[in-house]
Amino acid sequence: MYLIVTRSFPPEIGGMQNLMWGLTYSLAKYDLVKVFADHHDNYKEHDKNVSFSIDRVGGIKLLRKHRKAYLINEFIKNNKKIKCVIADHWKSIELVKTSKKKICLIHSKEINFKKGSFSNRRIIKAFKNIDQIVANSQFTKNLAIEKGLDENKIVVINPGVFPTKEFDKLTVKEAEKILKDKSPRLITVSRFDKRKNHEKIIMALRNLKQIYPKITYTCIGYGDEEENIKSLVKELKLDEQVTFLKNIPQDLKNALVYKSNVFVMPSIIHKTSVEGFGIAYVEAAQLGVPSIGGKDGGASDAIKHNETGIICDGNSLEDIYSSIDLIIKNNSYLEMGKKAKEYSSKFDWGNIVKEYLRIL
Repeated sequence: MYLIVTRSFPPEIGGMQNLMWGLTYSLAKYDLVKVFADHHDNYKEHDKNVSFSIDRVGGIKLLRKHRKAYLINEFIKNNKKIKCVIADHWKSIELVKTSKKKICLIHSKEINFKKGSFSNRRIIKAFKNIDQIVANSQFTKNLAIEKGLDENKIVVINPGVFPTKEFDKLTVKEAEKILKDKSPRLITVSRFDKRKNHEKIIMALRNLKQIYPKITYTCIGYGDEEENIKSLVKELKLDEQVTFLKNIPQDLKNALVYKSNVFVMPSIIHKTSVEGFGIAYVEAAQLGVPSIGGKDGGASDAIKHNETGIICDGNSLEDIYSSIDLIIKNNSYLEMGKKAKEYSSKFDWGNIVKEYLRIL
């Protein structure tokens, strides 16, 4: 039996939630899986439809952590068949006491504190009791070593994706209607926060419009920076070029990416926030769409530079502009899109779970 301890799990929506769901679902094909997760709205409806056992823990955050650790420790004492404990975050396993093998995933942001700070020392202490650390990218592994974690414990396993579903004709038509027969078509699917760098994409778009009058940019998501980005669009008079969408069905979201030419997310490091991997690049690649990612972070694991997309300097407006121009010019995105789709199979959960099984 594999015991999974997580703070992030469906029906809650997000990248971490998708990762832990994918890992759990894939491991359940090989052995029994038990999950300890936090309460979330509508969890009962979700949990009755899964093939593995989930225990949910609610309550005030601080008390919940201790209660959850107590329940996990009791479960471990009473179940001799547990092979290992897998955690989504060092805080999830900090209070778990067991002689069983302990594996913890790292993603970058949660370990990115100044070396020697209180948080950094606490993290190092927590990881001393971990047998294996799984970094989501080479970048995250390097960051962990830089912050003082044991290099010998760290292995890189990228997040996985499930195969995409076929689109029905009505969904594709709806996507086409939103895109208004304009091209070239840029798209970003992400939260609106500083790290995702929407601002510089918008600024690059102002200049790209001079060369590509029918260029369009679709932004799907929500977040703290949403109103600031919308204000910038108005200020630069790009209302005709930029479309904002949120709370749309997953099928329509995928169809909009599929009918776009380039996925653009040249992420940067903002304070301690950094793009540890960037599963959105892989999801675009699955649909035959190349990506432009930032050099600061783990995008290089998801994008093969100049083959399945472009890695640029997200801090440089000029580099973002020239990267978009390069991939659009002469329809380069067509060949890159084909290669991206081929490359995306590497990240299929059927392949990724085998990498986990080798270390469990």
